[in-house]
Amino acid sequence: MHPLPPIYTIQKKEEEKFLRQKTASFDFSKFTKKEIRELLKTMRLVMHAANGVGLSANQIGLNLRVFVAQVENKFYAVFNPEITKLSKEEVLMEEGCLSVPDVFSEISRPEKVWLKGFDANNKKIEFKAWGLLARVFQHEVDHLNGKLFIDYIK
Repeated sequence: MHPLPPIYTIQKKEEEKFLRQKTASFDFSKFTKKEIRELLKTMRLVMHAANGVGLSANQIGLNLRVFVAQVENKFYAVFNPEITKLSKEEVLMEEGCLSVPDVFSEISRPEKVWLKGFDANNKKIEFKAWGLLARVFQHEVDHLNGKLFIDYIK
């Protein structure tokens, strides 16, 4: 068992700089199925070890457009995610982030989100999410776009 990679935080200038860059598209042709399985396993372990509900690849130093999430015991892994639609209704919910330790704030985000992307086998997937899952999807896609939840704090 390899040691788990550390989570990048804004407490280190170099790491914050990396976190604020848009990630590169995930190119399935550059990875074997085994490498993709290993990547997801590592990301899932890091997320669980940190008691998180979502983790983007750039949070562990990888310039790859992929995130994992686990909400209500359902595990999600989305490659090249794209939000296609957001509801007009917004909800206020407390948010935190593994890359921004010990900071929590009420953030208003759309209540529902439509997300498309690819699964680990490069098959198209689509989700309509609401509640916590919609929040996590938006938070993780923001990460992949170089945006942090603290950017929403007035």
